[in-house]
Amino acid sequence: MKIKSLPQLFFDRVERYGERIAMREKKYGIWRDISWNEYGEQVKFAGMGWIALGLKCGEMAAIISPTRPEWLFADLGIQSAGGITVPIYETNSAEQMEYILADAGVKYIVVEDEEQLDKVLEVKTKLPLLEKIAVIDWKGLRDFQDLMVISFQELLETGKAFGEKNPTAIEDRIRGIAHGGLATLVYTSGTTGPPKGAMISHANILWMADKAYQALEMREGDNILSYLPLSHVAERTISLFVGIHAGLILNFAENKETFSENLREIRPDFFFAVPRIWEKFYSNIVMKVGEADWFKRVAYRWAIGAGMKALKYRSERRKSGFFLVFLHAVAKLLVFRKLRKILGLDKARVTDSGGAPIAPDVLKYFHAIGIRMKESYGLTESCGLVTIHQGNDIQIGNVGKPIPGVEVKIGEDREILVRGPNIFLGYFNRPEATEETIKNGWLYSGDIGELDQEGNLKITDRKKDIIITAGGKNIAPQYIENLLKFSPYINDAVVIGDRRKYLTAVIIIDEDNVNQYAQEHSIPFTTYANLSQNSEIIKLISREVEKVNNKLAQVETIKKFRTLDKNLDQEDGELTPTMKVRRKFINERFSGLIEGMYG
Repeated sequence: MKIKSLPQLFFDRVERYGERIAMREKKYGIWRDISWNEYGEQVKFAGMGWIALGLKCGEMAAIISPTRPEWLFADLGIQSAGGITVPIYETNSAEQMEYILADAGVKYIVVEDEEQLDKVLEVKTKLPLLEKIAVIDWKGLRDFQDLMVISFQELLETGKAFGEKNPTAIEDRIRGIAHGGLATLVYTSGTTGPPKGAMISHANILWMADKAYQALEMREGDNILSYLPLSHVAERTISLFVGIHAGLILNFAENKETFSENLREIRPDFFFAVPRIWEKFYSNIVMKVGEADWFKRVAYRWAIGAGMKALKYRSERRKSGFFLVFLHAVAKLLVFRKLRKILGLDKARVTDSGGAPIAPDVLKYFHAIGIRMKESYGLTESCGLVTIHQGNDIQIGNVGKPIPGVEVKIGEDREILVRGPNIFLGYFNRPEATEETIKNGWLYSGDIGELDQEGNLKITDRKKDIIITAGGKNIAPQYIENLLKFSPYINDAVVIGDRRKYLTAVIIIDEDNVNQYAQEHSIPFTTYANLSQNSEIIKLISREVEKVNNKLAQVETIKKFRTLDKNLDQEDGELTPTMKVRRKFINERFSGLIEGMYG
């Protein structure tokens, strides 16, 4: 029997795996196992519940919740009932939610808790199509009454009762799902304009589930930590699409505060993270080493030196001499093994960075300590992966080769073009935007890059982010920004300079590490704003900027910089839900600060 849809694949796996562990969640300090049978039951009840409440095939249902088991129950329940899932980041404002809910024509919503419910209720009058809202965590809502609002548990109970009277309802709906039919509407993060709904089909998902499983070198039953937003195509591909296809065991992090602890507890076989997390791992290690005693600091520096030298030989495909092999073995035994265990990555067979470009120096560091990290490239519009370092062919500075079945070529203006069975159906209700993005079967990515002689792809920058200086020089800001963010004292950086005579930067300090530096050097401060503008901290950041300038061509160097007196915040519109900087917003909001660097 040919499997035509994600729900069909899911229930096939439920039948195959039965009482095997499908996922774990930690509550009140205890990890609880959830079997595939229980997983299947929850999905079936959710799907039956939506059918009982009136959801028809092809109708839109949204999920507004952080990553947790109920997210998957809700998603698969919606799709099993023939609906189309619209994931929304729980960090979105009420206005942002309203835009997506209205644009997609959503009729049903699953929200996590009272906070998310309040956002929806705030804009409910502007959503005439809305019929029902299910709340996962009913805490604080005991006395709340609204005919439109029910608990997620009530949805499941409704589904269970409906299923007893209509035992084939879900199977009937699943049989009616077309292989090429729309499965989910994933809204882009909107860095340059209003978000657009990318239409991803069941065919896209099934194809990507199989290819990503192979390209990521996963194995059936692998343990993974599920913690990134499931609204993002990367986490959904790994935890849901590949998770079902390969029978992975998903372990749900309790929250952001316990993430590092949960990682050490799980010690996953496969670990994926966005660059911001890898950068934080690196800066935390550097700062902790700085606090260690003299002997440990010397041992660490010696081991890193040996690791970097061994990495250089390996990247140049040269054979290391006996003495270097011996030194590197000692470094791995005495230092690197402990570092990997502290991170929780000592058992990780495969690690991957994606979602945004990462600084080559960060990659080199993790390779040096024995974490052979790959870098991948993908898009919402490609249903996830496009390229990745495959096998042991890991070359720092590129994002690997296209996964089998995907073609990549470079357009006339150096734009990356992609073609394959993973390319989305187009943008929902945006025929003109679709025509601009898909031409003759090729997806125009909006990214600038190049292919080397071996077929490896190198990402230069976003097409719309390229800076053209007053002198006509083309500058890729992301490369410079990644070098700046390699500093443990810099959390974020935005390079400015389009149509200007020279480059400047807006810099956001790393609060924790700069705070520690200030305490160690007896620098008085009271607030974040006070700390970021302190003259001694400005000198510290200036030294970090100078280190980066020494690695750049003259035209690329940062001539002036300013430190912001606040962290960038998603709620203020400065960051997308995937933590990417909205450059246009930064340029507009801090225009006075920027103009002061050119006065």
